[in-house]
Amino acid sequence: MYSFMGGGLFCAILGNILIVVSTATDYWMQYRLSGSYAHQGLWRYCMANKCYMQTASIAAYWNATRAFMILSGIACFAGVMAGILSFTHFSAFERFSRSFAASILFFISTIFALLAMAIYTGVTLSFLGKRFGDWRFSWSYILGWVAMLMTFFAGILYMCAHRTYESRRVVGSR
Repeated sequence: MYSFMGGGLFCAILGNILIVVSTATDYWMQYRLSGSYAHQGLWRYCMANKCYMQTASIAAYWNATRAFMILSGIACFAGVMAGILSFTHFSAFERFSRSFAASILFFISTIFALLAMAIYTGVTLSFLGKRFGDWRFSWSYILGWVAMLMTFFAGILYMCAHRTYESRRVVGSR
């Protein structure tokens, strides 16, 4: 049980770090514009070594991607806190499974990250990919997908820990 929780906690902490780095950095997409390379993230875009903030009047998909990535990070952080608490045994919380709560929070984080990545991918492929001839997804975007996988595996491992604990508790009560 503790090995599942330890592995899940490792995946969750790594996933949370990757969500924050992916959301905060400006390398979701790289492209060539007027003979020089440019890159953009969720918050700003950079051309010729100068960065500019994304304006408020831009497409709603950036706002949706930002919101879902932030919600994913918050859910993952709450899951990490629940995961750490699952190592302790408070008698007041005997009926409440902290490992189950952590796994649900990690799955919620995964869903939010999946929504963010799907929105960004869909709009980029259908709109921005046609606008810029020479473009590619970059490392911040890839970190977002890796973070989503890490939170998913954290949820799986914490669910396994919960199932192991429940099976031991049922056998022990007989």
